Amino acid sequence: MSRAPLALLAAGFRRYSTYRQATFAGIFTNSVFGFLRCYLLLSVAQETGSVAGYSGSQLVTYVWLGQGMLATVNSWTPLDLAERVRTGDVVADLLRPIDPLWTYLWTDLGRACFAVLTRLAVPLGVGAFAFGLYVPDDPLVYPVLLLSLVLAVVTGFACRYLIGLTAFWLLDIRGLNMVWVFFSGFASGLYFPLAVLPEWLSTLLWVATPFPVLMQSSIDIAVERGGLGHGLLVLAGQAAWALLLLWACRVVQRRGVRRLVVQGG
Repeated sequence: MSRAPLALLAAGFRRYSTYRQATFAGIFTNSVFGFLRCYLLLSVAQETGSVAGYSGSQLVTYVWLGQGMLATVNSWTPLDLAERVRTGDVVADLLRPIDPLWTYLWTDLGRACFAVLTRLAVPLGVGAFAFGLYVPDDPLVYPVLLLSLVLAVVTGFACRYLIGLTAFWLLDIRGLNMVWVFFSGFASGLYFPLAVLPEWLSTLLWVATPFPVLMQSSIDIAVERGGLGHGLLVLAGQAAWALLLLWACRVVQRRGVRRLVVQGG
């Protein structure tokens, strides 16, 4: 790896490590909602035996890993790309020797590294202490899960970058971002396991959209849903979506630059 990506990754890590109060507040909030969600799902599982095929310990991991991934993937927070397009500051980004796509990507990976150490690790520790997490039987699950988390972050970034690029045409992307926030929560497995949906809808989301890649894929790998073989298939799907969306970012960015109009500055 060259020095530039490492420097950008470190810069992203340092930038978000300075927001200490926001980090503590986020950990506390995610932990509180983790308890609420966990008790709700466990109460349902106590009556029915399971929820969409998830046992009690798997549901605990589903909740607490999801609470940690919420900040790690960070799919709800838009990039500042749209604002830089609106003000015309993106021109300076385009003149730099590194493509803005890779600058934003490596910086976001640095942010995700900090989030893993704080916003992911602490809620998982709380869940393990208060309830007990599901422990995979196959040790190969752990490296597969780590790679899955990386692909989830990259896919979430690519989706947010694409939304930011629409500012070249829309200038104001707040409406589009609200639509993205709704669907990325509903269809990613944040609110409930996607297996509770009708089979046709769940299959459609898995096959035709990147939403499950953001959260549900990594959770299913962590709880060994379908075994390691199924987990590797899910991982391959994540890799395909990450590559496809990064390619789409390059294509849309080139077309956006062609019609760039500097708005002041």
